[in-house]
Amino acid sequence: MLDPQQAKAALRRLFRKTPVVELNALYRTLETSSRMSVFRRMKEAGYLSSYTHAGRFYTLRDIPQFDAFGLWRHGEVGFSRAGTLKAAVLEAVEQAPAGRTHGELHELLRVRVFNTLLELVRAEKIRREALAARGSLYVSPDKARACEQLARRLEAGAGGGMPASTLVIEVLLELLQAATVEATPLEVSQRLSARGVIVAAEQVREVFDRYKLGRKKGVRSPRSRR
Repeated sequence: MLDPQQAKAALRRLFRKTPVVELNALYRTLETSSRMSVFRRMKEAGYLSSYTHAGRFYTLRDIPQFDAFGLWRHGEVGFSRAGTLKAAVLEAVEQAPAGRTHGELHELLRVRVFNTLLELVRAEKIRREALAARGSLYVSPDKARACEQLARRLEAGAGGGMPASTLVIEVLLELLQAATVEATPLEVSQRLSARGVIVAAEQVREVFDRYKLGRKKGVRSPRSRR
């Protein structure tokens, strides 16, 4: 096994030749068969494992030139500034102004994300919300942030003449807090008024009608799916 200084120099030579390597190349370069020793030296050098290929590929942290989404690819191998696939999905969902659909995440990350999304939803790291006849939208676990993302997504698909963003957010937030999709516009208006947000029932009805929310439609809360 090479000492720390020798290992650092050897790793630099290796990654100058090829910016992405597998574990066997690290064993040979560091002259050891110990996985623990390899990762001790790699940690000292600063490294990332790929979020693709089950984390089988490695690079040094100062090599990737990340794009605006914090991603970098070398051929078919992908790396995320966030680290793992779960972390990459979390960051992609949280930072998206209008949340992310499954298709958008698959296109962005170029890997299967269904199981990852399921695990993150179950762990309450992200929220999955149903938008009438549009499939699922993945949003932040924070209610206020989730409502902003939902409102932006709904507005993007609604065209002109939509209600103000603040009104849409308040209605969505109330539906999420109520943990039901059975509320009527009048009930939502009354609950909003009770917490100091004065909105007429007709204004709420306009939001319901435009975005197909309300009774038997719209945003489903986690509790309503249990």
